[in-house]
Amino acid sequence: MSTFKPKFITFDCYGTLTRFQMSETAKKLYADRVSEADMPFFLRQFAAYRLDEVLDQWKPYEQVCKNAIRRTCERWGVKTTDEELGTFYKAVPTWGPHPDVPAALAKVAKEIPLVIFSNADDSQIMHNVEQLGAPFHKVFTAQQAQAYKPRLRAFEYMLDNLNCNPEDVLHVSSSLRYDLMPASDMGIKNKVFVARGHEPSTPYYGYTEISDLSGLPGVVGL
Repeated sequence: MSTFKPKFITFDCYGTLTRFQMSETAKKLYADRVSEADMPFFLRQFAAYRLDEVLDQWKPYEQVCKNAIRRTCERWGVKTTDEELGTFYKAVPTWGPHPDVPAALAKVAKEIPLVIFSNADDSQIMHNVEQLGAPFHKVFTAQQAQAYKPRLRAFEYMLDNLNCNPEDVLHVSSSLRYDLMPASDMGIKNKVFVARGHEPSTPYYGYTEISDLSGLPGVVGL
């Protein structure tokens, strides 16, 4: 992608900017009930059930988290408690940014308005955003949109509320499945994949790939 200065840079938050720790939390909670050999697939299925939960009509993110881990445990025959089911949602606001994020965001924010669309509830997101070290023009949530990514309704909400077209934004994410695939379907041509190891690179979807956010300023010529 040639240097492009968008009207807005739009970001996924959890995983891309904030260090997403669902798997770490599950591993700590269930290490006494899931073997070390089985744990990687247990965590993969937990991630898959989270995705499955957000593809339906909107429901509070607390319910998404609880449903996903409960379904995972049921699939594996793992006993769990109501307190454990609530651990994941409660942990989200405590998570901070990846080390490479604050300096890169601060540099870019001087020239281009930054926007977040997050699969979060309103009560959670600002606790994480405040730790990112840069001002944001807008912060949108799935609760506001009444739809989670990867549903196109979520992207429609973001673009409509920014009063801009798909070609006006640069969308940045570490997730193909949640962000860059649907962004491509929406006609967002300018995209950045932050290769944090969550998902394999899939160049078909047309993006610039960077290893961490320190590469973002260079993408927009800063």
